[in-house]
Amino acid sequence: MKIQGKMFIWLAAFILVMAIVYGVWSKEPAGTTALFLAFGLSIMIGYYLAFTARRVDAMAQDDKEADVADEAGEVGFFSPHSWQPLSLAVGGALAFLGVALGWWLLFFSLPLILVGLFGWVFEYYRGENQNQ
Repeated sequence: MKIQGKMFIWLAAFILVMAIVYGVWSKEPAGTTALFLAFGLSIMIGYYLAFTARRVDAMAQDDKEADVADEAGEVGFFSPHSWQPLSLAVGGALAFLGVALGWWLLFFSLPLILVGLFGWVFEYYRGENQNQ
């Protein structure tokens, strides 16, 4: 995590220099503000990563002599298949379409979104995937 913290702090320094140059050169407030906000976000992430790196054990990415296999292992559990994201996608698409066409379309999208959301949350509490 030390490497990532340093990368974000260097990125924040670069963005700060570019924000100052852009602000002086263009005199355009919206882009200058956006660059200063990007600087703030980068410095927050970099500080958090550098601060956290002191409290956790060193990882393989912090060791210059590490091999790729040093971080090998189980990444996590991923669902083999699920129909719930399709329901959420169709419901979300209808909801956003409802903003353009009319709010009445939200009455049809809300049940699809709720079915997809509850189905995804409770996917492993019932059915064939119950014991995973």
